[in-house]
Amino acid sequence: MNPRLRYNAAQDICQTHAERLSWAIAEIKGHFPLTPAELAQLTPLDLAIFDQFIVRFSKLQDAMGAKLLPAVLELTQEQGELKAFIDKLNRLEKIGAIESAEEWLELREMRNQFAHDYPEELEIQASLLNKAFKLSERLLAILESVSHFAERY
Repeated sequence: MNPRLRYNAAQDICQTHAERLSWAIAEIKGHFPLTPAELAQLTPLDLAIFDQFIVRFSKLQDAMGAKLLPAVLELTQEQGELKAFIDKLNRLEKIGAIESAEEWLELREMRNQFAHDYPEELEIQASLLNKAFKLSERLLAILESVSHFAERY
């Protein structure tokens, strides 16, 4: 598959996740900042929307890291084979596709934290959701920025 087609396919996947994440954000924004007590009082529907937020945040971050960002490197025809993901991030930062490799690692760490389940730890759950809610707007902004960057190639 040529680099433009690979990028377009990755972009389409990311855009779907971004649209659904944006919807979830709009639906739950009134709950933030979220306290453990408020978390305990959420309705089943609210909980389902929070689940949608978590899933779409995680899927978007994962799709960007696994598919979109490598496709951008291919599209720009950056020289050299970069095997380590941190090397890819550093190159993306250097060419201006992303603002900060370190920020991307923070988003990946947030996604990884969602993989752990804390069913009885409302304080931990509320803290993670509050942090993710703040980071979600940044994740969406990075997608938009990467998309604008890739339009030049």
